[in-house]
Amino acid sequence: MAAVHHFAYGPINPIIAYVMSFMGSLLGLVLTARARESEPGRRARWLALAAVAIGGTAIWLMHFMAMLGFDVPGTTIRYDVPITVGSLAAAVVIVGIGLLIVGLGNPSVAKVLLGGAFTGLGVAAMHYSGMAAMHLGGRVRYDVRTVALSVAIAIVAATVALWFALIVHGAAATVGAALIMAFAVCTMHYTAMAAMRVQLDADVTRIPGVNPFVLLMPISVLACIVISGLAYSALGFSMHRENEREEAMLAEARNLHHSAAMVAPGLVAARHR
Repeated sequence: MAAVHHFAYGPINPIIAYVMSFMGSLLGLVLTARARESEPGRRARWLALAAVAIGGTAIWLMHFMAMLGFDVPGTTIRYDVPITVGSLAAAVVIVGIGLLIVGLGNPSVAKVLLGGAFTGLGVAAMHYSGMAAMHLGGRVRYDVRTVALSVAIAIVAATVALWFALIVHGAAATVGAALIMAFAVCTMHYTAMAAMRVQLDADVTRIPGVNPFVLLMPISVLACIVISGLAYSALGFSMHRENEREEAMLAEARNLHHSAAMVAPGLVAARHR
């Protein structure tokens, strides 16, 4: 078996991966809170945005950033672009379905468990499909018990994430929940990577695909655009709600002033009598 390096560039990749996962989890929890505060007709839209934040940033982008630190000495590593893009789409869709299961209608423990199991299995499938996009000069195998452990971690992490999406309120609780979610996602990823075994094949002379660092720039630009857009949506909703409250207070003050103005002449006339 060939040596496998999961931290080829030191701690920089896991740190960046954790930060990306934290940002995506934080945005996702904020957006699910917006869904809880919205009318039923608009709830699905906020849950879809939360799926992009959690599935696309907290899970998939974390996975890609961590994979940039993966190396196998003695072979070049290339990535299949269609499979890589497909794993991104799968992450968003799977998380979206899980959020819709728990976020629409009346919340319940059964919904959280069902959504967590579905989402966890889907996230694990996304992870291994993303790893299948990786081509190298050899054969890849997996330790079955470690794979099973990674799937179990994915189910638990997804269940906890969906539970947080239903109950978390307040800034401090949201940040704490996002920190826990990011830790769970990273743990699942590196547990799954630990299951990987590589046997080099000297007969492999051509490795299809593209260098992962070629994908880094477009993915980074897309991530910045998506994260900025999601943050703007969440902030814009908060500003809109605050404006509505201020307008309601002003309208109430005007009504009170109008009522007082109507009552005052009557009081003056009564005193003169």
